[in-house]
Amino acid sequence: MELRAFLLEQLEKEAATSRKVLERVPEGQNAWKPHPRSMELGYLAALVASMPGWPAFMIEKDHIDINGADSGLRTAAVETRAELLEMLEQGLEKSRSALARTTDSHLDSKWQMRMGENLLAEGPRYDMIANGALSHMAHHRGQLTVYLRLCEAKVPAVYGPSADEWH
Repeated sequence: MELRAFLLEQLEKEAATSRKVLERVPEGQNAWKPHPRSMELGYLAALVASMPGWPAFMIEKDHIDINGADSGLRTAAVETRAELLEMLEQGLEKSRSALARTTDSHLDSKWQMRMGENLLAEGPRYDMIANGALSHMAHHRGQLTVYLRLCEAKVPAVYGPSADEWH
């Protein structure tokens, strides 16, 4: 299987799972957070919604500076679930398009994450997409499911049963 086909398959699965979680985000509670050092619910939900777009910039750019204004990593809370779902779909479409246009040799080339002059991570682009975008998406989506539970929202089944959907 080609790398790009594998990454697209994984992206589609992760985006579908994120969609299920985002559909449950309570509206009107963007400022809520479980702890002073935690992200606010609105920011975390928008982060999860924006992450399907990350593979696109990882394909199109050779590095990212997470301090840069144009990093593509910074997001802002939105007011409605519909806006979250639209954000997810727009990013997903960008990544689908980028994956369709790329080659396995490009996916095997080096990609870097920087913070100013500091190198934070470097590796083959396909590995950075798989771990720095797709697995990272699963991590933040997991955080979001905990927020849902604490906000009394129903938690969807993600990788297995949910107490709210299976008895």
